[in-house]
Amino acid sequence: MKPIAIDLFCGAGGMSEGILQAGFHIVFSNDINEYVEKTYTYRHEQLGLVHGINTFFKRADIRDLNKQIIVNSVLSLELFKGKEFPTIDAIFGGPPCQGFSRAGLRRRDDPRNMLFKEYLRIINEIRPKYVVMENVEGFMDTCLDGYIGVKGRDYPDNSLLPNILMQEFKDIKYKALQPRILDASDFGVPQRRKRVIFIAYLDDENIPNYPEPTTPKETDKISVLEAIGDLIVDPEIKKQLIKSDSIYQIESRSGRTKKVSGNSIPNFDHQYNHELAKHSSIIKERFSLFIQGETTSSLIKRINNNGIDLSNCPHLVGECKRLLNDQYTTDEIIDKFKEGNLDRELINALLTKKSNRYRMASHLVAPTMVTLPDDFLVPFENRIPTVREMARLQSFDDSFIFLGKRTTGGQRRKQEVPQYTQVGNAVPPLLAKAIAMEIKKATKAKRVHLIT
Repeated sequence: MKPIAIDLFCGAGGMSEGILQAGFHIVFSNDINEYVEKTYTYRHEQLGLVHGINTFFKRADIRDLNKQIIVNSVLSLELFKGKEFPTIDAIFGGPPCQGFSRAGLRRRDDPRNMLFKEYLRIINEIRPKYVVMENVEGFMDTCLDGYIGVKGRDYPDNSLLPNILMQEFKDIKYKALQPRILDASDFGVPQRRKRVIFIAYLDDENIPNYPEPTTPKETDKISVLEAIGDLIVDPEIKKQLIKSDSIYQIESRSGRTKKVSGNSIPNFDHQYNHELAKHSSIIKERFSLFIQGETTSSLIKRINNNGIDLSNCPHLVGECKRLLNDQYTTDEIIDKFKEGNLDRELINALLTKKSNRYRMASHLVAPTMVTLPDDFLVPFENRIPTVREMARLQSFDDSFIFLGKRTTGGQRRKQEVPQYTQVGNAVPPLLAKAIAMEIKKATKAKRVHLIT
């Protein structure tokens, strides 16, 4: 019998992929959003995990979940008909992290900061053997005011969130390891993505460990080229750069996550979710200005110091001319950019005011993949990455299909959760697998009783 898991705040299923790869059976999952539900349940059906048969997905606000709902849901499965509620070996979850993120404005009163309390409430009700909680680095230096714990403990204002969490585990009779920051690139993920991991366990269970890095050295890490080189669209560029497929590419296509039957998903086409953005000639020429590993700010510095030749960018020069109200002729614009040391008006006409674009370097791991694809350019072509390329950089199998709109704008992104957002919000499956493997080892190990 496989160890049994619950995945809360599951999103599109990055954590679940790793849990399944580690050999767990997920009997219950939960998320609030209907768009991620479609992706999540479709994927699990691919793998032979069918809602109502051997797994249960509950779309609900976690504040509306309780032990009875979870128990009733699990016992309604054909797998458990006529049986008692199974022992839950582990609950995994990552409460929404935007309220803790260093990437944006953090507010102490952000309601998302309180969802980890609901996570703890469910843990206290279900009493799994082990608990895993992941979050962003910003969790470690977030303070809360007026926090009241699951057992009613009243914390003073300005209490550090990790300290609250460690005390909360103690109050609900769990032991907890000291939190650790893990970098996904140390575990075979071609991306520098740091996450805080908390592991807790019941007192009479084996003490679990954090996973040891499998790709700790820079020479071990999976580069962007090794990850997505086979997805290059231009056949000439692909022929020039790719001599043979990397092990990572082969594993991504063949699939790391097996079906319930133990078989792989056969003959899968990695072109799913590989739709290219429709860039205008102006935008493509603007993208061509970036060299690998360069941000917008470093590009501006290079232009000012060394100048840049725009002779091969006629559409972009024409756009600059238009934005500058025809103050200069085409030749004058080209000459000014060749000279460098430009004023802000000229730079803005060339690059727009977007200041956080980055062209990935083919020989390095990718930076943290966020939910906005426009922040990144692929190394080899003048375009943003596709959903499939971002998914590869997160270590998803090619057979993992993201459903819903490819992208959407503005406030709609919070409700619709398009494909890019589903990928950017996910836990990298290979990082999740490394953690889940350690929990599985602890569940399988014989309990050692020490005589004192």
